[in-house]
Amino acid sequence: MKRRSLLGAGAAVSLALMTNQTLGQTSPASSLGSKTYVLVHGAYGGGWIWRDVAEGLRKQGHRVLTPTQTGLGERSHLLSRQITVDTHIDDVANVIETDELTNVILVGHSYGGMAVTGVADRMPDRLRHIVYLDALIPENGDTAFSILPAGMGDARRKLAREQGAGVALPVPGPEAFPIPDGPAKDWFMRRLRPHPIGTYESPVRLTQPAGAGLPVTYVAYTSPALASIEPSRHRAKAKQGWKYVDLPVPHDVEIPNPEKVIELLANID
Repeated sequence: MKRRSLLGAGAAVSLALMTNQTLGQTSPASSLGSKTYVLVHGAYGGGWIWRDVAEGLRKQGHRVLTPTQTGLGERSHLLSRQITVDTHIDDVANVIETDELTNVILVGHSYGGMAVTGVADRMPDRLRHIVYLDALIPENGDTAFSILPAGMGDARRKLAREQGAGVALPVPGPEAFPIPDGPAKDWFMRRLRPHPIGTYESPVRLTQPAGAGLPVTYVAYTSPALASIEPSRHRAKAKQGWKYVDLPVPHDVEIPNPEKVIELLANID
């Protein structure tokens, strides 16, 4: 009798496991609301910058990838004068291709808008939605320098010559990042690395207007509004069919308040 009871209990457990698998209850990621995000960082950063945002989205059952662009973050040992904006577009496109991702919500922050725009032009069929988080928006032939406010590109080139050996844009001081002082900002500043200047000097080549005809949401961070992004904000406002959102947060809000970015991205269709 005891042996039969044990066998019966085992069968019941097996049946319960099979039922859970059939209903998709084995993990949160199997829920019908699961989405795939590729988060692209800005200048001086790396995939690390999304640590808390990615964790929050994954806890909701979403798949999140956070590639680091060549010459930055844990790939800073690859810094060279030969890195161009195409290198960074390749970095992101290759993640999507290699992981065989589809229906992707592609997110670019700040300089990351350059790579995101190039990737969308190359593989629009892999994407579901583009999200620009206070990001640069290039059109065909634009460089990152050419879409900055007048005089800003020349000032950055001068810094690269004088402090970056003509290879990289030096990391700005803490005052350039208007987020609250404290452990989170210290963690952020320690990880920033010089940014390869070739990515700012080389043009993006597009076959269609920025956005590639996909659903696009542009989120302008406005407290304070970073001057270098202002021309791109104007471009976004003028785009027909794009959703434009003002959010009263600082440019690197993902560091002090990742929950705001998590909520915003989780609500993207």
